[in-house]
Amino acid sequence: MQDFIQAIADEHVYLFDGAMGTMLYSKGVFINKCYDELNVRNPEIVLEVHRQYVRAGAEIIETNTYGANHVKLHGFGIEDELRDINIRGAELARKAAGESVYVAGAIGPLGIRIEPYGPTSVDEAREHFRKQAEALRDGGVDLFILETMANIAEIEQGILAIRDVCSLPIIAQMTIGTDGRTAYGDVPKTIAQRLDRAGADVLGLNCSVGPDLLLDAVEEMASVTAKKISCQPNAGLPRDVNGRQMYMASPDYFAKYAKRLIHKGVKFIGGCCGTTPEHIKMMADAVRPLSPRRAFVIVERNGKKEEHRGVEPEPMAQRSNWGRKLAAGEFVSTIEITPPKGPNPEAMINSVRAIREAGVDAVNVPDGPRAQNRMGAIAVAVLLQQRVGIETVLHYCCRDRNLLGMHSDLLGCAALGLHNLLLITGDPPKMGPYPEATAVFDIDSIGLTNMVSLMNRGLDLGGNPFGEPTRFTVGVGVNPGHLDLDYELRRLDWKVKAGAEYAITQPVFDVRQLEHFLDRIDHMRLPVVAGIWPLLSYRNAQFMNNEVPGVSVPDDVMERMRIASEKSKEHALHEGVSIARETLSRVRDRVAGVQVSAPLGRVDLALEVFANFVGNKTVEKA
Repeated sequence: MQDFIQAIADEHVYLFDGAMGTMLYSKGVFINKCYDELNVRNPEIVLEVHRQYVRAGAEIIETNTYGANHVKLHGFGIEDELRDINIRGAELARKAAGESVYVAGAIGPLGIRIEPYGPTSVDEAREHFRKQAEALRDGGVDLFILETMANIAEIEQGILAIRDVCSLPIIAQMTIGTDGRTAYGDVPKTIAQRLDRAGADVLGLNCSVGPDLLLDAVEEMASVTAKKISCQPNAGLPRDVNGRQMYMASPDYFAKYAKRLIHKGVKFIGGCCGTTPEHIKMMADAVRPLSPRRAFVIVERNGKKEEHRGVEPEPMAQRSNWGRKLAAGEFVSTIEITPPKGPNPEAMINSVRAIREAGVDAVNVPDGPRAQNRMGAIAVAVLLQQRVGIETVLHYCCRDRNLLGMHSDLLGCAALGLHNLLLITGDPPKMGPYPEATAVFDIDSIGLTNMVSLMNRGLDLGGNPFGEPTRFTVGVGVNPGHLDLDYELRRLDWKVKAGAEYAITQPVFDVRQLEHFLDRIDHMRLPVVAGIWPLLSYRNAQFMNNEVPGVSVPDDVMERMRIASEKSKEHALHEGVSIARETLSRVRDRVAGVQVSAPLGRVDLALEVFANFVGNKTVEKA
């Protein structure tokens, strides 16, 4: 496992655990007990909570030492056990974490006021923090987290105390109220600026309020610092239910806000009071598609760590004809066909024969688009290559398979001669006819890109050699019309760094939008294949504009389809093809190729779009 300072620098979004106190209380530990003392009095109950969070998907777990400082332990008459409690807390977390999860030494507020608001001097506060930090360091933590602080002066002493004893990374989190300020009146921008100057490696907010109230606050913090942001909200504000304080924010609600917080710039995310392993599990499922995965190339053999870089990938030009043309800068053409709903592929095979005869380079085979029930994309691709003799570009998505299944599938694809991949995260099941179906999402498209790139070097995702490397051309999807284009560009940059060799866009109807997108990614030198969809009718245009994620149909195109549809179905089909041909003509000088969809299986319409265009255009190699 890499040092945590490297984790701060990478692009992966890391998931913290949830509330320790909430879980211990649910297991029958009374609220008047010293929860930190359980590290030495009842370690098994603490260990089990840690393990529950690890199983839920937490990548960083906090030690059960939030209140294990001299001042708070003195209130229970056990201050002499400070060192043992903290060391044992670190050891328990490490035991649960293993070698793949980070352990954060948790340090909470002292519980007293320091100067000028109270009798405790800043030097005394620093000494209290230093004793706890020293014990946690000796217990073997990977990093420190100072959390739930309301006084910036106090957390600054905590940072200084940790720096007195070691150089481990520090996450510093403060807490704000419903008014968006700390108890001492500081606003998020001030918090960020002060913590940045104080030397925190990561800064953020936790506790007190739910995720909605922290959303704007972290955005303010991100606007004034280059440091990475962390956020661990409560499960909403507590409510009195029959005399008990209950946190009402559900795991599903938390998962939705996890995505929003990441979009605002949060890199380290978790939960505080009221959150449980179920909250963390739902957050993990939500976070995976939004986060580039870690590249695991370090393995341990005979007690020694070894790094496997694998072999040099075969040049893309030698992997397939599709790869050869992309590498040479030749204009590529492909038609996307939809797999059949039933087990009989004959109609599809006959239509694809027409595609081959027309001189189109390849056929794109989508993998359960819009979460619909269709014949498996791998089987379809194999049938088309074997029975028609045309190359396929296989869409392969993360939604339906865990890591083991994906690795097995891809090895099988390599053996069957499927060498062109388009790696996608996949549409969620809620879009399809069975919305209760379970999505897997062990990794997202960025992680899958990294996985395939490693396989091209003869390594699995764990960095272990498996023999002869695969020979995949590595393509990814991209959306030039994304509502948050900066976010889409960051994800594309991560995909390129993970090993993407070309990209295929969502259907493009607004050429200016595509041109703007291409201008923004010019520095990436990435071949882009533009997606084009010949519209069937005004109703089809409305559907694409309103119900297909990431697709935007301009008003002038909508109007053209409306007028044509009012005349007749044939006029609408002709107008849809004309718009698609105009789009192809306008974009061909800016892109590496074009993918034309065959709507409702209408291969004839796709071929009309390509008429007189296929095979006669060469673009300059980037």
